[in-house]
Amino acid sequence: MHKQIFVNLPVHDLKQSMTFFKALGLGFDSAFTNDDAACLVIGENIFAMLLTTPFFQTFTDKTLIDAHTQVQTLVCLSCESRAEVDDLVAKAIAAGGRAPRPPQDHGFMYGHAFEDLDGHIWELVHMAPEAA
Repeated sequence: MHKQIFVNLPVHDLKQSMTFFKALGLGFDSAFTNDDAACLVIGENIFAMLLTTPFFQTFTDKTLIDAHTQVQTLVCLSCESRAEVDDLVAKAIAAGGRAPRPPQDHGFMYGHAFEDLDGHIWELVHMAPEAA
């Protein structure tokens, strides 16, 4: 089994992206952060590498999409409560992000989402413990 996950995301302005995620209460691992990349610490073993677009492009010959108009992936994170879901979306909006749709309440599962400054969609979900 794998021990960690590193999601790599292209960003247009690394400093602005770092400021955005700091506003959500997240931090960065300085050992893996420089002018081209920042290691966003999401959880104990969950990380997102925010890579400047030119640096990200060095990892692939494929054309990069514009996440504001196209979707390649959705990043989904679990939350401890419905309140945490709503709080993180509110913080994202206050920091310049946007909510692409209203919250989704399925009874046993509650979710909402935000788009970061580069249009990447971050799904947030709380599942009732008895549903698991």
